Amino acid sequence: MNMRNVKQLGARLTNGSKTKPGIDPAAIRELAELLTETGLTEIEVEQGGMRLRVARQVAPLMSHGPAPVAPPVLAAPPPAAEPTAPKREGPSPGAVPSPMVGTIYLSPQPGAAPFVKVGDRVKEGDTLLIVEAMKTMNPIVAPRAGIVSEICINDSQPVEFGQTLLILS
Repeated sequence: MNMRNVKQLGARLTNGSKTKPGIDPAAIRELAELLTETGLTEIEVEQGGMRLRVARQVAPLMSHGPAPVAPPVLAAPPPAAEPTAPKREGPSPGAVPSPMVGTIYLSPQPGAAPFVKVGDRVKEGDTLLIVEAMKTMNPIVAPRAGIVSEICINDSQPVEFGQTLLILS
């Protein structure tokens, strides 16, 4: 269906069928078919002060029921591993979390040296990096003095609220 056909369809919508004035049900069916043909989820036609919107809901691609389970594979037991320290839950001690959702910048401007590098000693209040949120640059400062032991993000990376940005030891 091309644009000319849509205009003719709009005229039929406002003029109604030949037998009764008003909205032509066949025209609505044609609009619904147009949605299917084009993959659109809605279409709106306005003609002579009358507006008609036809929309369809797209079902999400979700599986109902349990996920298929692969048959068990018999394998040799893994070699005995040396005991390791128990895995701790939650953020690492010394973690500096993001106070907001945004985009992280490691330096004050493109091409400039980063605010901090791994191994740098920082004082409380030193700027560690910047989070851009809603076109506003928000400096993230060191909550305490320490040494930057790990930088957990990349420059220009989107970050979430509470995501660990770096770790001070």
